[in-house]
Amino acid sequence: LLLLGSFLIAAAFNGFLVPNRLASGGTTGISVLALELFGFEPAVTQCALNIPLFLLGVRLLGRNFGWKTAVGTGVLPLFVLLTSDWPPLTNQPLLAALFGGLGVGAGLGIVFRGRGSTGGLDIAAQILAKYTGLSLGTSVAVFDGAVILGAGIVFSPEQAMYAFIALFTTTKVIDVVQVGFSTSKVAYIISDDAEKIAEAVLHDLDRGLTRLEARGGYTGTRRPVLMAVVSRSEITRLKALIRAIDPQAFVIITGATEVLGEGFRAP
Repeated sequence: LLLLGSFLIAAAFNGFLVPNRLASGGTTGISVLALELFGFEPAVTQCALNIPLFLLGVRLLGRNFGWKTAVGTGVLPLFVLLTSDWPPLTNQPLLAALFGGLGVGAGLGIVFRGRGSTGGLDIAAQILAKYTGLSLGTSVAVFDGAVILGAGIVFSPEQAMYAFIALFTTTKVIDVVQVGFSTSKVAYIISDDAEKIAEAVLHDLDRGLTRLEARGGYTGTRRPVLMAVVSRSEITRLKALIRAIDPQAFVIITGATEVLGEGFRAP
């Protein structure tokens, strides 16, 4: 998975991002800027950045990166070098931003599913988070934002906008690869007929549920809250069952990005 993901990242990088001068964050984005400013080969720039960052991460964060991060740090620049002669797949910046972001996101998602890492600015973000108190997400945004700002200065504000589209697409596709397209729903049900609703969910809908003990904020009355996780296709049936038993029931339905366990995906 680490090798396959790294290859997809490299293919999307050379097929879409480099030909259209899209620096969408990370060391790959920096390598696009270095190519424009100094003519440096992107693979060389990435390797020159990744290796010191990996060694710095080991020194400041401990030896918790593992061999997969070490492999990813070296393999991605190698694949970038091997695919550097591939012809561009499009010269339209918007298409390049969308499909380049899709390819990079798919590659990173596969790498993460293999519990690996391509190193780079992710390590720098972890260091920044540790020593400044910023969250990891904020730290990643700081570095990616700096790269995109650099694209706006080196190329043009329009190129920076395209780069942001590519980065946004990448983050969304990573989520899809990690958790899939399916989004389950969680229903919280408060009713005076909780027992009847529970029986209907268990036997008619054939879904499990959990009883949560709660107390009314105004009345102080103790009453159960039923929590049931269902698929999107079952939401209409669930609401119909509840309405038939207690039209006055208070129901909250919210999204669950991923559900693991019996009846859903395996952990």
